[in-house]
Amino acid sequence: MKLQFEDKTTQGHFSVITDDMCIKGEGLLNGKKQFLNTIVCNPGSQQEVVIDEIEYTMPARSVLPLVANQTFTFERPQELVAWQFNRDFYCIADHDSEVGCVGFLFYGITHPLFILLSEQEAESISAIQILCIEDMQVKDKMQGEMLRTLLKRLIIKVTRVAKKQTDHYQQFTEDKMDIIRKFNLLLECNYRSQHEVRFYAQAMCKSPKTLSNLFSLCHYPSPSKLIQNRIISEVKRYIFYTEKSAKEVADELGFVSTAHFSRFFKMNTGITFSGFRANVHNDKKSAVHPETV
Repeated sequence: MKLQFEDKTTQGHFSVITDDMCIKGEGLLNGKKQFLNTIVCNPGSQQEVVIDEIEYTMPARSVLPLVANQTFTFERPQELVAWQFNRDFYCIADHDSEVGCVGFLFYGITHPLFILLSEQEAESISAIQILCIEDMQVKDKMQGEMLRTLLKRLIIKVTRVAKKQTDHYQQFTEDKMDIIRKFNLLLECNYRSQHEVRFYAQAMCKSPKTLSNLFSLCHYPSPSKLIQNRIISEVKRYIFYTEKSAKEVADELGFVSTAHFSRFFKMNTGITFSGFRANVHNDKKSAVHPETV
């Protein structure tokens, strides 16, 4: 069952999905451009989820936040509950002061971020699900605001649980962690054109050294490494889901030359762009025709 709310004035979209096979994400490189963030709750036993061609195990009684540019499928989607929304319905960046999730729950360093639920926490999530389903049936002028309030409640609840499970939020002040969140958001918005730490440091009125020291204190990868990782993850998406050439991908991601891009990719993956693409094509052929392997 997929219940949907559409605001024709703002193009806002919000849906609640239960007992349905349609819980999946198709990313942003397929031409459809469906900018939907997703929160998935697994109330039952563990199951497999494939995110950007990598398989993970989603634990029993857990929540997984996913963003629009991720491609994902679940082993048994009909056993899950999902909430999907676009920024026209609720923008997590513009309303970060309300929910405090961007750069942590969404676009954070740890991904995928599987959030385990206690029995009481699972009951709280289930209560929000029930209220969402109820309000999907009430077609009046307050419906959109009521559903937005429930979505905010869900995001805040999941963010609080996730922070309790993250040691850094127990060890360091909220202000310090907000610096890391802000960096993560800036990176997501600018990685295609800005590849140097100094840009992000200046945007945050910090020195590159201050940023690096904070990330080191939290045992996170350095800011420069996070920039490299974000670019590489996007390159892999282009390889997985498009037929763009190395030159086209280099242009998309702000490299001054294909040669520079090729060196960057090999240095960070240990394989050439063409070699990685060949491996992906071979893996797909093997999946379709296993008897030929």
